[in-house]
Amino acid sequence: MRRLSRWLLLGEWRAHPVRALVAIAAIAVGISLGFAIHLINAAAFNEFSAAIKGLSGVADIQVRGTEPFFDEQIYPALAQRDGVAVASPVLEFDASVPGERTALKIIATDAFRAAYISPELVGVPAGDDIGDTLSDDAVFLSAAARQWLQPKDNAITLQVGTSRLALRVGGAVPGARAGQRLAIMDIGAAQWRFEKLGQLSRIDLKLRDGINREVFKTQLEKDLQSQYPGRFRVNQPNDQEQNSRNEGMSRAYRVNLTVLALVALFTGAFLVFSTQALSVIRRRSQFALLRVLGLDRHRLLRQILIEGLCLGVAGSAIGIAAGYGMAAAALHFMGADLGAGFFSGVRPEVHFTPVAAAIYFALGVAVALLGCAAPALDAARAKPAVALKSGTEEAAISRLARAWPSLVCMALAALLSQAPPVFELPLFGYLSIALLLIGAIGLMPRLAAIVFRYAHQRWSATTAGRPGASAVMTLTLSRLANASSQAGIALGGVLSSFSLMVAMAIMVASFRVSLDDWLQHVLPADIYVSTASGGATAGLRPEEQAAVAALPGVASADFLRTRPVSLDAGRPSVTLMARNIDAADPGRSLAIVGDARTPTPGAPPPVWVSEAMVDLYNMKPGARIELPLNGKPHAFTVAGVWRDYARPTGTIQMRLSDYRAITGEQEASGVALTLKPGAKPEATLAALKRLPFATALDASEPSEIRAMSMRVFDRSFAITYLLEAIAIVIGLFGVAATFSAQTLARAKEFGMLRHVGVTRKQVLAILAIEGGSLTGLGIVTGFVLGWVISLILVFVVNPQSFHWTMQLHMPWPLLASVAGLLLAAAALTALLAGRQSLSGGPIRAVREDW
Repeated sequence: MRRLSRWLLLGEWRAHPVRALVAIAAIAVGISLGFAIHLINAAAFNEFSAAIKGLSGVADIQVRGTEPFFDEQIYPALAQRDGVAVASPVLEFDASVPGERTALKIIATDAFRAAYISPELVGVPAGDDIGDTLSDDAVFLSAAARQWLQPKDNAITLQVGTSRLALRVGGAVPGARAGQRLAIMDIGAAQWRFEKLGQLSRIDLKLRDGINREVFKTQLEKDLQSQYPGRFRVNQPNDQEQNSRNEGMSRAYRVNLTVLALVALFTGAFLVFSTQALSVIRRRSQFALLRVLGLDRHRLLRQILIEGLCLGVAGSAIGIAAGYGMAAAALHFMGADLGAGFFSGVRPEVHFTPVAAAIYFALGVAVALLGCAAPALDAARAKPAVALKSGTEEAAISRLARAWPSLVCMALAALLSQAPPVFELPLFGYLSIALLLIGAIGLMPRLAAIVFRYAHQRWSATTAGRPGASAVMTLTLSRLANASSQAGIALGGVLSSFSLMVAMAIMVASFRVSLDDWLQHVLPADIYVSTASGGATAGLRPEEQAAVAALPGVASADFLRTRPVSLDAGRPSVTLMARNIDAADPGRSLAIVGDARTPTPGAPPPVWVSEAMVDLYNMKPGARIELPLNGKPHAFTVAGVWRDYARPTGTIQMRLSDYRAITGEQEASGVALTLKPGAKPEATLAALKRLPFATALDASEPSEIRAMSMRVFDRSFAITYLLEAIAIVIGLFGVAATFSAQTLARAKEFGMLRHVGVTRKQVLAILAIEGGSLTGLGIVTGFVLGWVISLILVFVVNPQSFHWTMQLHMPWPLLASVAGLLLAAAALTALLAGRQSLSGGPIRAVREDW
């Protein structure tokens, strides 16, 4: 039996190697993409978490502010608190680097106290002068920071406000991890040099032996909340809240990439199904003969499952190996974030994870077995006496065309598409897409029967009594109308590949067009001026703001101030933006979603929140919220919701006058200049360059900002474009493999047609028309299904994943191009396979029936 099994398997692969290779390749592509994305993100997240843990050292408790900085007056009380062995003050901020779009993270500490808690945050002097550790002009750079900044004469230049600050490189930070751009300074020097006197970012606490950390944390939280309500966060370094906050930054991005990668695996599953189904149909009489000669149905079922198992094992093994290689190459050439920017500042190395490899391997094998399960069961159940006769193939697979399971799948898909997210992930949305695909593929035989029977009836009615009617068209439509189950298998291959490609193309195009429209709406000014592209230490002082506003040709200057605020210990900080907003008409400067509310007299000042704030914090229009500003919470009224594609963690905008009245801060991060009618931007930009502090300014026109933003978008979606291209390629190969298998399985049918007088040229014409007709119907159906799936992606998956909405956009040129490629591939494959089927002569083709 083993020899027979091996003979059957190898004989089938030798007879049709390309079809088996296509099925193996489809599984391998899906497994390799999914495994590679898992390895990349696991390596990046683990390295990112390790880098954060290194900055925390061995601290037992950390006290942070809900604002970026808080008054250092609280430090003595914490340092002298019962149970505290050492308290280490830390000032942490992103320093602006002139001419760079990224910032240098500076961590300033008291070296004597940090040595007990976080020795990684103590710089090592390059020479023997230990005094550099406390020097007011020395900075210690990590290896990655030194490589990036390339200090000249052992000095670097940073930006404070609009001024330049030169610091001497005193040594290295050996405790920093690979790729971590980090600088260490003395805390007193940093407070003075960067104008942050009396401010801290956090306080690390090392407790005495025997102190229960959980009890200490709970009591400290209670005491701080009673004395300073809403001002401080108390956590244990790398506890569940902090890990969930770090992990949540990229979770939706990682899950979406993984699901898109598994799209290829789903297509591979159907290719296995179509390959095995048509192979079983072609060998139906052979299997029946084996049954007559003594092979029981269980052994036959096992034989066909072994064929699918071999496809799955080969594809999964290749996919695991290729996935590891892809992950290593991507980390080397694209970085840890695949262009999305979640894990900047780390340089991870890929590590092979046996558990994940085993899971993905098992997934590939399971997909292959599921793909061949239905054909295997049908072959095992077939009665040998019936199966030995030709012409029973259609009846053999007719049970696969039952409509009720498909209708149930589609009904469930409609219900699940309306379900809420689970763990802030659109799991039900993805499940509804899978059910839609399964249901639609299951309905294809019924749809093919309805369409082609109608076409056959119309053709027969039109050509009745016409002696010159085309026999080729009559035979083609008759075949398609009466062999709908086999046509449905071919249609399913087109449907699965084309619909998924359509859905992905519509989703990406919709996002890209919506982003471009959003940029046009939120960039209404003529010139945008910023003090630095990255970092938080640059800014415009009041006198400098006045100078910019007085530039020739400027009609109005809208100054902007941004800062992070923490609203939830388990989530990343949200961005607070203060600018000039007309409360009566906020839609002039904000992409308002829904209706905006005008504040009522006596109500708290208005703020406008992004869509993410509604999903994450339930900040709906009209709600009263509190924001931590100037050391205590202040009440505001949500006056509207606006669309923000730049910050998925949430953004709050408020009037600049309200912000300055509460905080007393007068600096601005940037300014948007609206010119007078007739004024030329070139003249204003020239005047801007003549200002004394012009070298610290970065001026751009809206078109430049839009072009840069679209480049960032394309880089972030580079992996999505790659997945879309792979889906197209798999779809083309799938169509080719399906039509090739179906054509070769009909060799006896073509031989009989040759016997009754149909010429070789006419048979090839029949095949070409069949291929074009089936592919055309598959494209039309696939477009409708892809459009429905894109609605779920655009209006369910994306809002639940990234908390923003977008408009639907159809990329007609791309869809038309791919549809044309599929039509050409189907017709060409049918012709080539037909030539092979007709090469043996009509007598040889039908000899089994004699």
